[in-house]
Amino acid sequence: MARTTKKKSTALEGEQEMEMMEEMPGNIILMPPPAPEIKLRKIGLIGDVDEEKSSDVIHALYYLRETGRYEVPPATKRGKPKIDYDPIDFIISTHGGSASDMFAMHDVMREIRKDCEIHTFGVGKVMSAGVLLLASGTKGKRKIGKNCRVMMHSVIGGNSGPIFNLENEMSEIRATQDRYIAALRSETKMTVKQINNFFGRHVDIYLSAEEAVKLGIADIVV
Repeated sequence: MARTTKKKSTALEGEQEMEMMEEMPGNIILMPPPAPEIKLRKIGLIGDVDEEKSSDVIHALYYLRETGRYEVPPATKRGKPKIDYDPIDFIISTHGGSASDMFAMHDVMREIRKDCEIHTFGVGKVMSAGVLLLASGTKGKRKIGKNCRVMMHSVIGGNSGPIFNLENEMSEIRATQDRYIAALRSETKMTVKQINNFFGRHVDIYLSAEEAVKLGIADIVV
């Protein structure tokens, strides 16, 4: 009798629980508030300066400029809204590379920064072509890591063939060197004479982060 009573009691409890669950309202799931949208506005040049890296950086600069565009409400009722842009962070760590691809990025940076600030940040090593790119950021917004090494040297070229071709190539190398010096002068505190003195040593010129700031290649050591 004891076993039979226990089974009946258990079955009765189960039926009561089912009735209670049917009477209860559906489950309520509380969703967390939506997280604020994160805008990743960083691009990086890590490795050699070449055509592929140049293409990636140039496309990224134009894309981030357009996606960072927003309207600033006018200060008065009769005023017109102003168009402004969120800044772009550009991280650079390179041994250098192609002069023509360096100039391509430099020219695009000069155009983009007229509307949109480019905050350059040199880390690890910023050498050769990378020096001009670091210096091409928005003035006052160019950072360099404390342990970053900067290196400058004159333009390097190499070719073989008939003497007339070699003479022609030498002329082009000199023209590239002149453009490089002019670009460095415009983006830094260095004078043409100072840059020529550096290159006249015919060795790689290594600089600390602090020295790079003194020369106007960067603005802030972090």
